[in-house]
Amino acid sequence: MDHRSKRRVLITGVGMTQFEKPKTKEWNYYDMGREAAHQALQDAGVPYDKVEAAVVSYCYGEPTCGQRALYELGLTGIPIFNVNNNCSSASSALMLAGELIKGGKDCVLAVGFEQMEAGLSSRYKEKVAPTKIHFDKMYDLGADSDLLPGLNEMTSEVIKIFAYSAREYIKKYNSVTKRDLSEISLKNRKHGSQNDRATKRSSPIPSIDDILKRTLCEPITLHMAAPTADGGAAALVCSEEFVRKNNLQMQSVEIAAQHMLTDLQSTFDKTFMDLCGYKLAKEAAQRCYNDSNISPSDVDVVELHDCFSCNELFMYEALGFAKEGHGMDLFRMGSWIKNKSGGEIYKMNNIVVNPSGGLESKGHPIGATGLGQCAELCWQLRGDAGKRQVDGARVGLQHNYGIGSACVVTLYKQYGLNSNL
Repeated sequence: MDHRSKRRVLITGVGMTQFEKPKTKEWNYYDMGREAAHQALQDAGVPYDKVEAAVVSYCYGEPTCGQRALYELGLTGIPIFNVNNNCSSASSALMLAGELIKGGKDCVLAVGFEQMEAGLSSRYKEKVAPTKIHFDKMYDLGADSDLLPGLNEMTSEVIKIFAYSAREYIKKYNSVTKRDLSEISLKNRKHGSQNDRATKRSSPIPSIDDILKRTLCEPITLHMAAPTADGGAAALVCSEEFVRKNNLQMQSVEIAAQHMLTDLQSTFDKTFMDLCGYKLAKEAAQRCYNDSNISPSDVDVVELHDCFSCNELFMYEALGFAKEGHGMDLFRMGSWIKNKSGGEIYKMNNIVVNPSGGLESKGHPIGATGLGQCAELCWQLRGDAGKRQVDGARVGLQHNYGIGSACVVTLYKQYGLNSNL
């Protein structure tokens, strides 16, 4: 390990716009980026002219959208890198910002935004889609190759790859039902009702019977799927030297460990679950635990990639919170508890998962999602999450996945917290 990698990476400010249903608000991608970045800088109390570099994530946009968004804050000539890694784009931006800190920078801005349509889409239809190898393997494993009615190819096949994973899991363990998956969705909707930035913040909380209606691809229903959204999120990533020099210790959260994995040979071996990132999450999480001397039992709060409620169930196990086949047992032992801020959160053993409402309630502007998760965990560890607050939270875990594939797992801890928890 070289000297650079020993530099601590701290987040001193975060920002997140409201996530909105696509095309319901008059704004453009650069408005989202500017607003999120401004919030993060204001949160930290750091002016833009102290930022030495920026990493900007988005999926649906022309090259150099990051420049256009950040030029709204000033023309300072800093390096601006644009990142696209599908749904894990924003976590990729955060990771690259951290790598710049390890490499000698002191203050780097990570920003993500997305201006979306009602569903996913492919913009360059004359080119071979990078996800084609995943979809072809899905067909090889027995999935129907017909598109879901009324949906484009990208939206249809992403839904199917997770739906077939859920069928595989249910068949293997025979202890989970479609109704169980709806219970996870209901939990996330209740959490999201306390989040004034969530897309579904003012929508009525559905009943279990409502969630079970409108099947997209068995067993996934419309309410079990994360809605696309417009929005932005940002984090100001700094060195420990910068934090101390500017007296930012009290508001800083440390990235204790972070790993990204792309597809392994085993991704394409035998299972639908591995095609949508199960082994990647498991390996990335284990590397984070090993690097940080933090164990799953130390984690208080989790923001994970619930693009569909079944994936939240899978991740209970992949991230080390439950044994394989026992994720639903973890969920069933949970209970709603009141916090000191007058809100209610669903606590399972020692963890709360997706207090923000997750992607299912918050919405999924895919270039911003990972930084939205980061913002939530920083608020939680600072005690600033309001009615969503997990009282006493000291350690947080984030999981963000993009098919194609890239999986990023990040462990956060309160700055100054002893490594030997």
